[in-house]
Amino acid sequence: MSPEEIKAVLGTGLLSFPVTHFDQEGHFQQESYQRHVEWLSGFEAPVLFAAGGTGEFFSLSPNEIPGIVKAAKEASGKTAIVSGCGFGTHVGVEMAKAVEKSGADGILLLPHYLIDAPQEGLYKHVKQICQSVGIGVMVYNRDNSVLQVDTLKRLCDECPNLIGFKDGTGDIGLVRQVTAVMGDRLMYLGGMPTAELFAEAYLGAGFTTYSSAVFNFVPGLAVEFYKALRAGNRTRCEEILKDFFYPFMALRSRRKGYAVAAIKAGVRLQGFDAGKVRPPLDDLTAEEEQMLLKLIGSHKR
Repeated sequence: MSPEEIKAVLGTGLLSFPVTHFDQEGHFQQESYQRHVEWLSGFEAPVLFAAGGTGEFFSLSPNEIPGIVKAAKEASGKTAIVSGCGFGTHVGVEMAKAVEKSGADGILLLPHYLIDAPQEGLYKHVKQICQSVGIGVMVYNRDNSVLQVDTLKRLCDECPNLIGFKDGTGDIGLVRQVTAVMGDRLMYLGGMPTAELFAEAYLGAGFTTYSSAVFNFVPGLAVEFYKALRAGNRTRCEEILKDFFYPFMALRSRRKGYAVAAIKAGVRLQGFDAGKVRPPLDDLTAEEEQMLLKLIGSHKR
């Protein structure tokens, strides 16, 4: 897809990030992963993000990611695939080129590794990665990689294939400034953990859509919430929040890393052999998995 094509597709519906499946030895489990991607592709998501944050990008080696992207493309049918990309600038450039060759329709540039950086350094980092490929790039404002409006505007002026802005800061003042200044130059994607909890606020701030982690294991419910939100049906949104998302948030908040581990547990509970999370994350306890199973059972769609 061209950058403008993937930009248009990203804004047409709910998005999600499939977990990366591993076997008992911790290696990529392609068969189960492709079954899962194929299943998710049947639930109206226009784009899936391979090897993203929920896909444990941070624990994958750079040479694993192109194969994961290729597997996702083979299984996704008409659903577009955007690849995670990141680490340092040189590694990011190499990775961007590799996933483009593997068939990625776009790139989500995750925060660089470890250290805080000045705006000029972030500008150079994003610019080099954008200019290394022809496919569309989205930046992810989060943690140690937060682009300010002036920096983002410079990048948009110099990188035609920079087409999207994802926010995981929760700083509504900043994101509203971004949407006001940049207008339709970018598409806007909410990216807070359990994004449904923040979706109404982000919609009011001018964001186009958001990525749903729980889509991994309750895609029907995730789509129902998204449609209710877009239709302005606050009553139904609040029902789903109280009945599902707030109890899920309580479970997710029990331990660091459960924003990913709880999603992967949900995928296993839906019958997919997704395997365990890789260190440094850890899996839910048996008791917590039973709590999640009960929650899924009461909202199975």
